[in-house]
Amino acid sequence: MTSPSTLRSGALSLASSVVIGVASAGPAYSITATLGLVVAAVGLQAPIIVVLAFVPMLLVAIGYRDLNAVEPDPGTTFVWATRAFGPFTGWMAGWAIVVSDLLVMASLAQISSQYTFHLVGADGIGSDATSIWVLLLGIVYLVVMTAVAVFGIDVSARLQSVLLAVEFGMLVVFSIVALVRVAIGHAAATASAFSWDWFDPFAIGSFSSFVNALLLMVFIYWGWDSAVSVNQETVDPRHTPGRSAVLSTITLVALYLVVTVAAQAFAGAGTEGLGLANPDHVDDVLGALGQAVFGDSTIGSVAVHLLFLMVLTSAAASTQTTILPTARTTYSMALHHALPKRFGEIDPKYRTPAFSTIVFGGVSIVLYVALNFASGGRLIAEAVTAIGISIGVYYGLTGVSCAWLYRDRFATDRRALVMKGILPALGGFALLFAAGWTAVTSWFSAIFVLGVGTLLLGVPLYLILARTMPPFFRGEVLARKLPAPTEDIIEADAPAQR
Repeated sequence: MTSPSTLRSGALSLASSVVIGVASAGPAYSITATLGLVVAAVGLQAPIIVVLAFVPMLLVAIGYRDLNAVEPDPGTTFVWATRAFGPFTGWMAGWAIVVSDLLVMASLAQISSQYTFHLVGADGIGSDATSIWVLLLGIVYLVVMTAVAVFGIDVSARLQSVLLAVEFGMLVVFSIVALVRVAIGHAAATASAFSWDWFDPFAIGSFSSFVNALLLMVFIYWGWDSAVSVNQETVDPRHTPGRSAVLSTITLVALYLVVTVAAQAFAGAGTEGLGLANPDHVDDVLGALGQAVFGDSTIGSVAVHLLFLMVLTSAAASTQTTILPTARTTYSMALHHALPKRFGEIDPKYRTPAFSTIVFGGVSIVLYVALNFASGGRLIAEAVTAIGISIGVYYGLTGVSCAWLYRDRFATDRRALVMKGILPALGGFALLFAAGWTAVTSWFSAIFVLGVGTLLLGVPLYLILARTMPPFFRGEVLARKLPAPTEDIIEADAPAQR
Protein backbone atom coordinates (compact mmCIF):
# COMPACT_ATOMS: atom_id res chain seq x y z
CA MET A 1 0.00 0.00 0.00
CA THR A 2 1.25 3.47 -0.85
CA SER A 3 2.58 5.54 2.01
CA PRO A 4 0.51 8.59 3.04
CA SER A 5 3.67 10.61 2.45
CA THR A 6 3.41 10.00 -1.30
CA LEU A 7 1.03 11.13 -4.03
CA ARG A 8 -2.32 9.33 -4.50
CA SER A 9 -1.47 6.76 -7.15
CA GLY A 10 -4.14 5.46 -9.54
CA ALA A 11 -6.55 8.35 -8.94
CA LEU A 12 -6.82 9.32 -12.62
CA SER A 13 -8.07 7.23 -15.55
CA LEU A 14 -7.12 7.83 -19.21
CA ALA A 15 -10.29 9.91 -19.67
CA SER A 16 -9.59 11.99 -16.54
CA SER A 17 -6.00 12.52 -17.67
CA VAL A 18 -7.13 13.74 -21.11
CA VAL A 19 -9.64 16.06 -19.43
CA ILE A 20 -6.85 17.61 -17.36
CA GLY A 21 -4.63 17.94 -20.44
CA VAL A 22 -7.30 19.67 -22.55
CA ALA A 23 -8.71 21.76 -19.68
CA SER A 24 -5.22 22.98 -18.83
CA ALA A 25 -5.02 24.60 -22.25
CA GLY A 26 -8.18 26.56 -21.35
CA PRO A 27 -9.50 26.49 -24.94
CA ALA A 28 -12.15 29.20 -24.57
CA TYR A 29 -9.91 31.45 -22.46
CA SER A 30 -6.93 30.95 -24.77
CA ILE A 31 -8.98 31.71 -27.88
CA THR A 32 -10.64 34.82 -26.52
CA ALA A 33 -7.34 36.20 -25.16
CA THR A 34 -5.04 35.31 -28.06
CA LEU A 35 -6.81 34.65 -31.39
CA GLY A 36 -7.17 38.37 -32.11
CA LEU A 37 -3.43 38.86 -31.56
CA VAL A 38 -2.68 36.04 -34.00
CA VAL A 39 -4.98 37.59 -36.61
CA ALA A 40 -3.40 40.99 -36.04
CA ALA A 41 -0.01 39.42 -36.83
CA VAL A 42 -0.88 37.32 -39.90
CA GLY A 43 -4.37 38.41 -41.01
CA LEU A 44 -6.44 35.80 -42.82
CA GLN A 45 -3.62 33.25 -42.52
CA ALA A 46 -4.59 32.46 -38.90
CA PRO A 47 -5.98 28.98 -39.80
CA ILE A 48 -2.64 27.80 -41.22
CA ILE A 49 -0.93 29.02 -38.05
CA VAL A 50 -3.31 26.77 -36.08
CA VAL A 51 -2.16 23.81 -38.16
CA LEU A 52 1.56 24.64 -38.21
CA ALA A 53 1.76 25.31 -34.46
CA PHE A 54 0.16 21.92 -33.88
CA VAL A 55 3.06 20.12 -35.59
CA PRO A 56 5.81 20.93 -33.02
CA MET A 57 3.26 20.43 -30.24
CA LEU A 58 2.54 16.91 -31.46
CA LEU A 59 6.24 16.11 -31.96
CA VAL A 60 7.11 17.30 -28.46
CA ALA A 61 4.13 15.38 -27.06
CA ILE A 62 5.67 12.25 -28.58
CA GLY A 63 8.87 13.09 -26.69
CA TYR A 64 6.90 13.46 -23.46
CA ARG A 65 5.26 10.10 -24.11
CA ASP A 66 8.50 8.24 -24.72
CA LEU A 67 10.38 9.79 -21.79
CA ASN A 68 7.45 9.24 -19.43
CA ALA A 69 7.30 5.58 -20.50
CA VAL A 70 10.72 5.09 -18.94
CA GLU A 71 10.60 7.58 -16.06
CA PRO A 72 7.14 8.79 -14.95
CA ASP A 73 8.42 11.56 -12.70
CA PRO A 74 6.12 14.54 -11.94
CA GLY A 75 9.11 16.82 -12.49
CA THR A 76 8.95 15.94 -16.23
CA THR A 77 11.25 18.33 -18.14
CA PHE A 78 13.23 19.23 -15.01
CA VAL A 79 14.27 15.59 -14.52
CA TRP A 80 14.72 14.67 -18.19
CA ALA A 81 16.74 17.78 -19.10
CA THR A 82 18.95 17.21 -16.03
CA ARG A 83 19.68 13.67 -17.18
CA ALA A 84 20.39 14.85 -20.72
CA PHE A 85 22.35 18.06 -20.20
CA GLY A 86 23.19 18.39 -16.51
CA PRO A 87 21.90 20.18 -13.38
CA PHE A 88 21.99 23.75 -14.71
CA THR A 89 19.91 23.03 -17.82
CA GLY A 90 17.53 20.82 -15.86
CA TRP A 91 17.04 23.32 -13.06
CA MET A 92 16.44 26.16 -15.50
CA ALA A 93 13.92 23.98 -17.35
CA GLY A 94 12.04 23.47 -14.09
CA TRP A 95 12.24 27.20 -13.44
CA ALA A 96 10.81 27.90 -16.92
CA ILE A 97 7.77 25.77 -16.02
CA VAL A 98 7.27 27.72 -12.79
CA VAL A 99 7.76 31.11 -14.50
CA SER A 100 5.32 30.43 -17.34
CA ASP A 101 2.66 29.22 -14.91
CA LEU A 102 3.14 32.19 -12.59
CA LEU A 103 2.89 34.73 -15.41
CA VAL A 104 -0.35 33.32 -16.77
CA MET A 105 -2.14 33.25 -13.41
CA ALA A 106 -2.80 37.00 -13.40
CA SER A 107 -4.51 36.84 -16.81
CA LEU A 108 -6.53 33.77 -15.81
CA ALA A 109 -7.74 35.38 -12.59
CA GLN A 110 -8.57 38.64 -14.36
CA ILE A 111 -10.57 36.96 -17.14
CA SER A 112 -12.43 34.75 -14.63
CA SER A 113 -13.39 37.80 -12.63
CA GLN A 114 -14.36 39.99 -15.60
CA TYR A 115 -16.61 37.35 -17.11
CA THR A 116 -18.27 36.74 -13.77
CA PHE A 117 -19.37 40.37 -13.76
CA HIS A 118 -20.46 40.12 -17.40
CA LEU A 119 -22.48 37.03 -16.52
CA VAL A 120 -24.44 38.82 -13.79
CA GLY A 121 -25.01 41.91 -15.93
CA ALA A 122 -22.44 44.17 -14.25
CA ASP A 123 -20.81 45.09 -17.56
CA GLY A 124 -19.56 48.42 -16.23
CA ILE A 125 -17.32 46.62 -13.77
CA GLY A 126 -16.50 43.70 -16.06
CA SER A 127 -15.29 45.95 -18.86
CA ASP A 128 -12.70 47.59 -16.56
CA ALA A 129 -9.96 44.99 -16.27
CA THR A 130 -8.14 46.88 -13.51
CA SER A 131 -11.21 47.63 -11.39
CA ILE A 132 -10.65 46.98 -7.69
CA TRP A 133 -13.72 44.71 -7.75
CA VAL A 134 -12.29 42.69 -10.62
CA LEU A 135 -9.03 42.43 -8.70
CA LEU A 136 -10.67 41.31 -5.46
CA LEU A 137 -12.84 38.68 -7.16
CA GLY A 138 -9.80 37.49 -9.12
CA ILE A 139 -7.97 36.96 -5.84
CA VAL A 140 -10.94 34.97 -4.54
CA TYR A 141 -10.72 32.72 -7.62
CA LEU A 142 -7.02 32.12 -6.98
CA VAL A 143 -7.69 31.23 -3.34
CA VAL A 144 -10.55 28.86 -4.18
CA MET A 145 -8.70 27.07 -6.97
CA THR A 146 -5.60 26.71 -4.81
CA ALA A 147 -7.77 25.12 -2.12
CA VAL A 148 -9.32 22.71 -4.66
CA ALA A 149 -5.82 21.69 -5.77
CA VAL A 150 -4.89 21.00 -2.14
CA PHE A 151 -8.02 18.95 -1.42
CA GLY A 152 -7.09 16.21 -3.88
CA ILE A 153 -6.37 15.25 -7.47
CA ASP A 154 -9.61 13.26 -7.73
CA VAL A 155 -11.65 16.31 -6.63
CA SER A 156 -9.78 18.38 -9.21
CA ALA A 157 -10.49 15.88 -12.00
CA ARG A 158 -14.24 15.77 -11.26
CA LEU A 159 -14.43 19.56 -11.27
CA GLN A 160 -12.51 19.72 -14.55
CA SER A 161 -14.88 17.25 -16.23
CA VAL A 162 -17.88 19.47 -15.49
CA LEU A 163 -16.15 22.71 -16.51
CA LEU A 164 -14.73 21.24 -19.71
CA ALA A 165 -18.14 19.87 -20.78
CA VAL A 166 -19.60 23.40 -20.62
CA GLU A 167 -16.62 24.87 -22.42
CA PHE A 168 -16.42 22.36 -25.25
CA GLY A 169 -20.14 22.36 -25.84
CA MET A 170 -20.41 26.13 -26.12
CA LEU A 171 -17.39 26.45 -28.41
CA VAL A 172 -18.94 23.93 -30.81
CA VAL A 173 -22.35 25.68 -30.66
CA PHE A 174 -20.69 29.08 -31.22
CA SER A 175 -18.83 27.75 -34.28
CA ILE A 176 -21.91 26.08 -35.79
CA VAL A 177 -24.13 29.16 -35.35
CA ALA A 178 -21.42 31.45 -36.75
CA LEU A 179 -20.95 29.24 -39.83
CA VAL A 180 -24.72 28.97 -40.38
CA ARG A 181 -25.03 32.77 -40.25
CA VAL A 182 -22.22 33.06 -42.79
CA ALA A 183 -23.94 30.53 -45.06
CA ILE A 184 -27.30 32.35 -45.01
CA GLY A 185 -25.76 35.78 -45.41
CA HIS A 186 -26.35 37.07 -41.87
CA ALA A 187 -22.69 37.46 -40.86
CA ALA A 188 -21.05 40.69 -39.72
CA ALA A 189 -20.43 43.46 -42.22
CA THR A 190 -16.70 42.72 -41.93
CA ALA A 191 -17.12 39.01 -42.78
CA SER A 192 -14.67 37.20 -45.07
CA ALA A 193 -15.74 34.44 -47.43
CA PHE A 194 -13.95 31.17 -46.69
CA SER A 195 -10.97 30.53 -48.95
CA TRP A 196 -8.38 27.78 -49.12
CA ASP A 197 -5.86 30.64 -49.43
CA TRP A 198 -6.20 30.96 -45.65
CA PHE A 199 -4.01 27.85 -45.48
CA ASP A 200 -1.16 29.31 -47.56
CA PRO A 201 1.75 30.14 -45.20
CA PHE A 202 3.63 31.96 -47.96
CA ALA A 203 0.94 34.65 -48.00
CA ILE A 204 2.13 35.88 -44.59
CA GLY A 205 3.79 39.28 -44.93
CA SER A 206 7.02 38.69 -43.01
CA PHE A 207 8.98 35.92 -41.34
CA SER A 208 8.95 37.81 -38.05
CA SER A 209 5.15 38.02 -38.10
CA PHE A 210 5.00 34.29 -38.88
CA VAL A 211 7.23 33.33 -35.93
CA ASN A 212 5.48 35.66 -33.48
CA ALA A 213 2.07 34.31 -34.51
CA LEU A 214 3.38 30.77 -34.21
CA LEU A 215 4.52 31.38 -30.65
CA LEU A 216 1.19 33.00 -29.79
CA MET A 217 -0.56 29.90 -31.08
CA VAL A 218 1.82 27.78 -29.00
CA PHE A 219 0.38 29.62 -26.00
CA ILE A 220 -3.13 28.62 -27.09
CA TYR A 221 -2.04 24.96 -27.22
CA TRP A 222 0.01 25.18 -24.03
CA GLY A 223 -1.15 23.12 -21.06
CA TRP A 224 -1.57 19.57 -22.37
CA ASP A 225 1.64 18.58 -20.54
CA SER A 226 -0.31 18.83 -17.26
CA ALA A 227 -1.51 15.31 -18.09
CA VAL A 228 2.10 14.16 -17.77
CA SER A 229 2.86 16.20 -14.64
CA VAL A 230 0.24 14.20 -12.74
CA ASN A 231 1.69 10.93 -14.07
CA GLN A 232 2.22 9.30 -10.70
CA GLU A 233 -1.41 9.89 -9.75
CA THR A 234 -2.59 8.17 -12.95
CA VAL A 235 -3.54 4.58 -13.69
CA ASP A 236 -0.59 2.93 -15.53
CA PRO A 237 1.77 5.89 -14.98
CA ARG A 238 4.25 4.76 -17.63
CA HIS A 239 1.75 4.77 -20.51
CA THR A 240 -1.51 6.60 -19.72
CA PRO A 241 -0.02 10.12 -19.29
CA GLY A 242 1.88 9.93 -22.58
CA ARG A 243 -1.18 8.76 -24.46
CA SER A 244 -3.17 11.53 -22.80
CA ALA A 245 -0.68 14.16 -23.96
CA VAL A 246 -0.91 13.04 -27.60
CA LEU A 247 -4.72 12.73 -27.48
CA SER A 248 -4.98 16.19 -25.88
CA THR A 249 -3.00 17.88 -28.66
CA ILE A 250 -5.08 16.16 -31.37
CA THR A 251 -8.32 17.17 -29.64
CA LEU A 252 -7.14 20.77 -29.35
CA VAL A 253 -6.11 21.19 -33.00
CA ALA A 254 -9.52 19.98 -34.19
CA LEU A 255 -11.36 22.37 -31.86
CA TYR A 256 -9.11 25.36 -32.58
CA LEU A 257 -9.31 24.95 -36.33
CA VAL A 258 -13.12 24.89 -36.33
CA VAL A 259 -13.42 27.91 -34.03
CA THR A 260 -10.79 29.93 -35.90
CA VAL A 261 -12.37 29.34 -39.31
CA ALA A 262 -15.86 30.08 -37.96
CA ALA A 263 -14.82 33.30 -36.17
CA GLN A 264 -12.78 34.56 -39.12
CA ALA A 265 -15.49 33.79 -41.67
CA PHE A 266 -18.10 35.54 -39.52
CA ALA A 267 -16.12 38.63 -38.49
CA GLY A 268 -13.17 38.88 -40.88
CA ALA A 269 -9.61 39.86 -40.03
CA GLY A 270 -9.95 43.63 -40.23
CA THR A 271 -9.26 46.33 -37.66
CA GLU A 272 -12.70 47.95 -37.86
CA GLY A 273 -16.08 46.87 -36.49
CA LEU A 274 -16.19 43.23 -35.46
CA GLY A 275 -12.96 42.44 -37.32
CA LEU A 276 -10.84 40.10 -35.20
CA ALA A 277 -7.84 42.46 -35.31
CA ASN A 278 -9.81 45.48 -34.02
CA PRO A 279 -7.66 46.91 -31.19
CA ASP A 280 -10.79 47.53 -29.11
CA HIS A 281 -11.38 43.81 -28.63
CA VAL A 282 -8.23 42.10 -29.91
CA ASP A 283 -7.74 40.54 -26.46
CA ASP A 284 -11.40 39.50 -26.01
CA VAL A 285 -12.62 38.05 -29.29
CA LEU A 286 -15.44 35.85 -28.00
CA GLY A 287 -16.81 38.60 -25.77
CA ALA A 288 -17.00 40.93 -28.77
CA LEU A 289 -18.62 38.39 -31.11
CA GLY A 290 -21.08 36.81 -28.70
CA GLN A 291 -24.15 38.98 -29.22
CA ALA A 292 -23.51 39.37 -32.96
CA VAL A 293 -23.37 35.60 -33.44
CA PHE A 294 -26.30 34.65 -31.20
CA GLY A 295 -28.51 37.71 -31.76
CA ASP A 296 -30.59 39.69 -29.27
CA SER A 297 -33.61 37.40 -28.98
CA THR A 298 -34.43 35.63 -25.73
CA ILE A 299 -32.67 32.49 -26.94
CA GLY A 300 -29.76 34.60 -28.16
CA SER A 301 -29.49 36.35 -24.80
CA VAL A 302 -29.38 32.98 -23.05
CA ALA A 303 -26.70 31.80 -25.46
CA VAL A 304 -24.62 34.95 -24.89
CA HIS A 305 -24.76 34.37 -21.13
CA LEU A 306 -23.77 30.75 -21.69
CA LEU A 307 -20.84 32.04 -23.74
CA PHE A 308 -19.80 34.24 -20.82
CA LEU A 309 -20.14 31.22 -18.56
CA MET A 310 -17.99 29.22 -20.96
CA VAL A 311 -15.10 31.71 -20.91
CA LEU A 312 -15.46 32.06 -17.15
CA THR A 313 -15.33 28.30 -16.57
CA SER A 314 -12.46 27.96 -19.06
CA ALA A 315 -10.32 30.52 -17.24
CA ALA A 316 -11.28 29.09 -13.84
CA ALA A 317 -10.51 25.54 -14.98
CA SER A 318 -7.18 26.62 -16.45
CA THR A 319 -6.35 28.44 -13.20
CA GLN A 320 -6.75 25.23 -11.27
CA THR A 321 -4.96 23.03 -13.80
CA THR A 322 -2.07 25.49 -13.92
CA ILE A 323 -1.60 25.08 -10.18
CA LEU A 324 -1.49 21.26 -10.43
CA PRO A 325 1.61 20.81 -12.64
CA THR A 326 3.59 23.64 -11.06
CA ALA A 327 3.13 22.27 -7.57
CA ARG A 328 4.20 18.84 -8.79
CA THR A 329 7.25 20.26 -10.55
CA THR A 330 8.46 21.98 -7.39
CA TYR A 331 7.54 18.86 -5.39
CA SER A 332 9.78 16.76 -7.64
CA MET A 333 12.57 19.35 -7.52
CA ALA A 334 12.50 19.20 -3.74
CA LEU A 335 12.60 15.40 -3.66
CA HIS A 336 15.60 15.48 -5.95
CA HIS A 337 17.27 18.02 -3.61
CA ALA A 338 17.02 20.92 -6.07
CA LEU A 339 14.69 22.95 -3.81
CA PRO A 340 14.26 23.11 -0.01
CA LYS A 341 12.71 19.88 1.28
CA ARG A 342 9.50 21.59 2.48
CA PHE A 343 8.38 21.79 -1.15
CA GLY A 344 8.40 18.00 -1.18
CA GLU A 345 5.98 17.59 1.72
CA ILE A 346 2.73 15.69 1.09
CA ASP A 347 -0.41 16.41 3.09
CA PRO A 348 -1.17 13.11 4.90
CA LYS A 349 -4.94 13.53 4.49
CA TYR A 350 -5.31 14.79 0.93
CA ARG A 351 -2.09 13.23 -0.44
CA THR A 352 -1.21 16.33 -2.47
CA PRO A 353 1.93 18.55 -2.36
CA ALA A 354 0.12 21.03 -0.14
CA PHE A 355 3.06 23.30 0.73
CA SER A 356 4.13 23.68 -2.92
CA THR A 357 0.51 24.30 -3.93
CA ILE A 358 -0.12 26.96 -1.28
CA VAL A 359 3.17 28.76 -1.96
CA PHE A 360 2.43 28.87 -5.69
CA GLY A 361 -1.09 30.18 -5.03
CA GLY A 362 0.25 32.85 -2.68
CA VAL A 363 2.95 34.05 -5.07
CA SER A 364 0.37 34.12 -7.88
CA ILE A 365 -1.80 36.48 -5.85
CA VAL A 366 1.12 38.81 -5.10
CA LEU A 367 2.14 38.87 -8.78
CA TYR A 368 -1.45 39.47 -9.91
CA VAL A 369 -1.77 42.48 -7.63
CA ALA A 370 1.59 43.86 -8.79
CA LEU A 371 0.82 43.46 -12.50
CA ASN A 372 -2.69 44.88 -12.01
CA PHE A 373 -1.29 48.20 -10.81
CA ALA A 374 1.77 48.33 -13.09
CA SER A 375 1.39 50.31 -16.32
CA GLY A 376 -2.38 50.52 -15.95
CA GLY A 377 -2.67 46.74 -16.06
CA ARG A 378 -1.20 46.50 -19.57
CA LEU A 379 1.52 44.15 -18.35
CA ILE A 380 -1.06 41.40 -17.80
CA ALA A 381 -1.84 41.42 -21.52
CA GLU A 382 1.87 41.62 -22.41
CA ALA A 383 2.51 38.60 -20.20
CA VAL A 384 0.40 36.43 -22.54
CA THR A 385 2.94 37.01 -25.33
CA ALA A 386 5.93 36.83 -22.98
CA ILE A 387 4.87 33.43 -21.65
CA GLY A 388 5.54 31.96 -25.08
CA ILE A 389 9.28 32.39 -24.50
CA SER A 390 9.42 30.22 -21.38
CA ILE A 391 6.97 27.71 -22.89
CA GLY A 392 9.17 27.40 -25.96
CA VAL A 393 12.21 26.84 -23.74
CA TYR A 394 10.87 23.99 -21.63
CA TYR A 395 8.83 22.30 -24.38
CA GLY A 396 11.83 22.61 -26.68
CA LEU A 397 14.21 21.16 -24.10
CA THR A 398 11.89 18.17 -23.64
CA GLY A 399 12.01 17.30 -27.34
CA VAL A 400 15.79 17.71 -27.56
CA SER A 401 16.31 15.78 -24.30
CA CYS A 402 14.30 12.86 -25.66
CA ALA A 403 16.51 12.61 -28.73
CA TRP A 404 19.71 12.90 -26.68
CA LEU A 405 18.76 10.35 -24.03
CA TYR A 406 17.70 7.74 -26.58
CA ARG A 407 20.68 8.32 -28.93
CA ASP A 408 22.37 5.01 -28.08
CA ARG A 409 19.50 3.10 -29.73
CA PHE A 410 19.52 4.88 -33.07
CA ALA A 411 22.25 2.84 -34.76
CA THR A 412 20.33 -0.43 -34.35
CA ASP A 413 16.69 0.70 -34.19
CA ARG A 414 15.38 2.77 -37.10
CA ARG A 415 11.96 3.24 -35.51
CA ALA A 416 13.61 4.66 -32.39
CA LEU A 417 15.69 6.96 -34.60
CA VAL A 418 12.52 8.44 -36.10
CA MET A 419 10.05 8.35 -33.18
CA LYS A 420 12.41 9.05 -30.28
CA GLY A 421 15.05 11.03 -32.14
CA ILE A 422 14.21 12.93 -35.30
CA LEU A 423 10.58 13.85 -34.57
CA PRO A 424 10.95 15.08 -30.94
CA ALA A 425 14.19 16.89 -31.86
CA LEU A 426 12.53 18.70 -34.79
CA GLY A 427 9.67 19.81 -32.55
CA GLY A 428 12.09 20.83 -29.82
CA PHE A 429 14.41 22.86 -32.03
CA ALA A 430 11.46 24.58 -33.73
CA LEU A 431 10.10 25.77 -30.37
CA LEU A 432 13.52 26.79 -29.06
CA PHE A 433 14.07 28.81 -32.24
CA ALA A 434 10.66 30.49 -31.93
CA ALA A 435 11.36 31.37 -28.29
CA GLY A 436 14.80 32.78 -29.17
CA TRP A 437 13.44 34.76 -32.13
CA THR A 438 10.73 36.35 -30.00
CA ALA A 439 13.25 37.20 -27.29
CA VAL A 440 15.60 38.89 -29.77
CA THR A 441 12.90 40.78 -31.68
CA SER A 442 11.28 42.04 -28.45
CA TRP A 443 14.57 43.43 -27.10
CA PHE A 444 14.02 45.75 -24.10
CA SER A 445 10.24 45.76 -24.47
CA ALA A 446 7.79 44.72 -21.76
CA ILE A 447 7.59 41.32 -23.46
CA PHE A 448 11.37 40.93 -23.18
CA VAL A 449 11.42 41.97 -19.53
CA LEU A 450 8.59 39.60 -18.59
CA GLY A 451 9.67 36.71 -20.80
CA VAL A 452 13.46 36.79 -20.59
CA GLY A 453 13.89 38.76 -17.38
CA THR A 454 11.85 36.33 -15.29
CA LEU A 455 13.78 33.39 -16.75
CA LEU A 456 17.10 35.05 -15.88
CA LEU A 457 15.96 35.44 -12.26
CA GLY A 458 16.46 31.69 -12.05
CA VAL A 459 20.25 32.07 -12.42
CA PRO A 460 20.92 33.75 -9.04
CA LEU A 461 18.45 31.37 -7.38
CA TYR A 462 20.36 28.46 -8.89
CA LEU A 463 23.68 29.83 -7.59
CA ILE A 464 22.29 30.39 -4.08
CA LEU A 465 20.83 26.90 -3.86
CA ALA A 466 24.02 25.38 -5.29
CA ARG A 467 25.91 26.79 -2.31
CA THR A 468 23.36 25.89 0.38
CA MET A 469 22.34 22.38 -0.79
CA PRO A 470 25.00 21.25 -3.27
CA PRO A 471 24.42 17.49 -3.96
CA PHE A 472 21.97 17.95 -6.84
CA PHE A 473 23.95 20.81 -8.31
CA ARG A 474 27.15 18.73 -8.29
CA GLY A 475 25.37 16.06 -10.33
CA GLU A 476 25.18 13.57 -7.46
CA VAL A 477 21.41 12.95 -7.56
CA LEU A 478 20.32 12.34 -11.15
CA ALA A 479 22.60 10.29 -13.40
CA ARG A 480 23.28 11.48 -16.95
CA LYS A 481 21.30 8.67 -18.54
CA LEU A 482 17.80 7.21 -18.59
CA PRO A 483 17.18 4.80 -15.70
CA ALA A 484 15.63 1.38 -16.05
CA PRO A 485 11.85 1.71 -16.61
CA THR A 486 10.03 2.25 -13.31
CA GLU A 487 6.56 3.07 -12.02
CA ASP A 488 7.78 3.85 -8.50
CA ILE A 489 6.58 6.99 -6.76
CA ILE A 490 9.65 9.07 -5.97
CA GLU A 491 10.23 9.66 -2.29
CA ALA A 492 12.60 11.86 -0.33
CA ASP A 493 15.84 10.06 0.38
CA ALA A 494 19.55 10.64 0.60
CA PRO A 495 21.20 11.93 -2.56
CA ALA A 496 21.99 9.04 -4.86
CA GLN A 497 22.55 8.45 -8.56
CA ARG A 498 19.20 7.17 -9.86
